[in-house]
Amino acid sequence: MASPNLGIREHSHGGDVPISRLDVHGSFESANFPVPNGREEEWRFTPLRRLRGLHQGREIADGTVTVEVSGPEGAVVERVGRDDSRLGTSFLPNDRVSALAWESFTDFNPATVVTVPKDTELDETVFVKVTGTEHGDAYGHILVRAEPHSSATVVLEYAGSAVYADNVEFVVEDGASLTVISLQDWDDDAVQVSHHYTTVNRDARFRSFVVTLGGDLVRLSPSVRYKGTGGDAELHGLYFTGEGQHHEHRSLIDHNESNTRSRVEYKGALSGEDAHAVWIGDVIIGEGTSGTDSYEHNRNLVLTDGTRVDSVPNLEIFTGEVEGAGHASASGRLDDIHLFYLQSRGVPADEARRLVIRGYFQELIGRIEIPELRDRIMDEVEEKLALHE
Repeated sequence: MASPNLGIREHSHGGDVPISRLDVHGSFESANFPVPNGREEEWRFTPLRRLRGLHQGREIADGTVTVEVSGPEGAVVERVGRDDSRLGTSFLPNDRVSALAWESFTDFNPATVVTVPKDTELDETVFVKVTGTEHGDAYGHILVRAEPHSSATVVLEYAGSAVYADNVEFVVEDGASLTVISLQDWDDDAVQVSHHYTTVNRDARFRSFVVTLGGDLVRLSPSVRYKGTGGDAELHGLYFTGEGQHHEHRSLIDHNESNTRSRVEYKGALSGEDAHAVWIGDVIIGEGTSGTDSYEHNRNLVLTDGTRVDSVPNLEIFTGEVEGAGHASASGRLDDIHLFYLQSRGVPADEARRLVIRGYFQELIGRIEIPELRDRIMDEVEEKLALHE
């Protein structure tokens, strides 16, 4: 077995790239990662049998997905092979599934690259839709690059049926602003393991909204590292986990540069027998840095018996020069006081319940600056709520 790449990663396109703490145990070769058995810390919440072998890997990826991109003329869209020098320059796979996804996307299913040119402000949204059409393992790779002083909003939507793993690179260069909405709207039998690797350069801004509603099992791992001072990252997430669904979100922010900011807020609801939601939030404030401002928060609304929620915020600080840092987590039932307030004013019990849950999610959904997408997400939340009343 080849030894893991440590300290300096060896990039396949030539040259050694200095790495951050996110990359210390990473490798582009899946052979450097043992097959998970569920006892590892990073896999202990994931029901491996429900991955349908996605974490093991097969010689032939026999599933099929399609990737369609639409958007304004100012966005440059390309389909490229693994030999394209832009791919894999901003990350190093940090688990076996991510490495398998890197090794296994094919010429039949090439990588998709979306570039927002320098000094370009896109007035319209770029839509990237990934649709599963056949069962069997499938892998993909997407790179979204916002060049210096550009601005764009990208919607990444997953739908259909698939057993799918991918790596998504977001590179936000100096002074650029990128907003990403990732919607996991799979059919009920789909499995997805996805890694979002974001690099925020000097004075750049990144905003992410992750919305997970569909799928049998969805495990999504967003990570952020900085490449210059003044970087700003906000990770927002919403999930409604219904009967039998497993939704897992594992965020990691590496404040490896001084004077950087991050905010992480994920809100979930669970309803139905064996609904299981997992949120792991890791923040690292690196040695020798100063001026870091970071806060992460997770809230979960438990609507019925028979559900399970695991919420674990983690904060590692290796310096005394911190502007602000904190974390919080809360899980519980609907507040009886809120329900009583509405019912005492003539609102029926079922309607009062819907209004409270709508308000719980609306605070986050309202920050999405695409009206039709806001309405669609709220409609789907209410459809799921109606199924479990």
